[in-house]
Amino acid sequence: MEEEPQATPSGAEAVEISQGLIQDLFDFMESLLRPWNAYQVLILIGLIVAAKFLSHWLSPKYHDWLRTREGWTMARMRWAVVIHKRMTLIFFVILIWLIYTFMREVAWPSRSYLLGIALDLSVAWLVVAVATRLISNKPLRQIVRFSAWIWVTVSILNLSQETVTLLDSLSVDLGEMRISVWIILQAVFILGVMFFGAGFLSRTASGRIQSNTDLSPSMRVLTVKVLQITLYGAAFFIGLRAVGVDLTGLAVLSGAIGVGLGFGLQKVVSNLVSGVIILLDKSIKPGDVISLGETFGWINSLGARYVSVVTRDGKEYLIPNEDLITGQVVNWSHSDEFVRLDIFFGTSYGDDPHKVRKLAIEAAKSVDRVLNDKVPVCHIVGFGDSSVDYVLRFWIKDPTAGLTNIRGNVYLALWDVFHQNDVSFPFPQREVRLLGDTSETK
Repeated sequence: MEEEPQATPSGAEAVEISQGLIQDLFDFMESLLRPWNAYQVLILIGLIVAAKFLSHWLSPKYHDWLRTREGWTMARMRWAVVIHKRMTLIFFVILIWLIYTFMREVAWPSRSYLLGIALDLSVAWLVVAVATRLISNKPLRQIVRFSAWIWVTVSILNLSQETVTLLDSLSVDLGEMRISVWIILQAVFILGVMFFGAGFLSRTASGRIQSNTDLSPSMRVLTVKVLQITLYGAAFFIGLRAVGVDLTGLAVLSGAIGVGLGFGLQKVVSNLVSGVIILLDKSIKPGDVISLGETFGWINSLGARYVSVVTRDGKEYLIPNEDLITGQVVNWSHSDEFVRLDIFFGTSYGDDPHKVRKLAIEAAKSVDRVLNDKVPVCHIVGFGDSSVDYVLRFWIKDPTAGLTNIRGNVYLALWDVFHQNDVSFPFPQREVRLLGDTSETK
């Protein structure tokens, strides 16, 4: 037997529900003019003022006390900051609970029911405010918080059924798909919860993956990226299915949009694919020292679209992944960390080249970062106009510590050892004669 389709609220019914809610609101406002209700309203106003006064008086002292808690963990400090920000609401909950308990004992329940509703609302708002702090994404946290506040308020006031019917009546039909305000609100809440769960699982798994020393740094980054895409993609589609959205039409629509975006986002897609290739072939990884054009530095992180390279002067370059695939990249620490450096210098023709070579090798060995197991060498590379030219070659194994500084230290060691052994650094010398000068040099 086929199931009859459920009727959706019509526009006339939505207007009728709205008028009923407005009438209920007027009736509630009119009831506040009754003596005992007005008395409860005055009590609530007084409690709000008292809570603000206590918060204003205690908040600075609590803040100064928190500044002395240096040994606390980050998680504990965050909860302490949450208490500091919600101190007024916390004081209001405590005060209204005391007053409501007292009123229940000394008066009829009907003469404290407004206080009971205010107590339920304040406790619910406080729980929502504290619970949503677990959501790290600020825009998503704000959406979930305000949605939860509205929902608990409607539920406590016993207006949930009328509100749901009203929100569901505000809808549009897109072909066979019906979208209402109620469905959108459900989607936002469910997707928010799903994304929060995906983010929590992603952070937990990422921490364990990053601490796994059996995996290479590039493989860790690739695993984390694949895990994040999988979790957030699954959260998105599961959330839509939970709301009741037909994913068949969405698949057709997304395919058409994907074709259009593919032409306009070629560079973005190219960078994304290049990033995956870099992670798979392990050509570069976090911590490597690379040179690309005029940029020299070490890789700070590998992103989906770019690679972060930090130079020695503190500048951070965001290099697109495509440039690292198509350009010529020098990876100073790809297969191993051993790097050979060359420095050039010259001495005068009056100095014994055998002695100069020996002193240069000794000077290089005296520098801390120069490797002695790979013995430095010094060779004559030419006879210049004013000097005998040499090249000094030596090895290091820590390019991440810098290249310019080690060259400078070797040059300084050459300066010291040459001056100690009377080896001179030549400089160009020229003889100038004036036209018409008939004098001869004897």
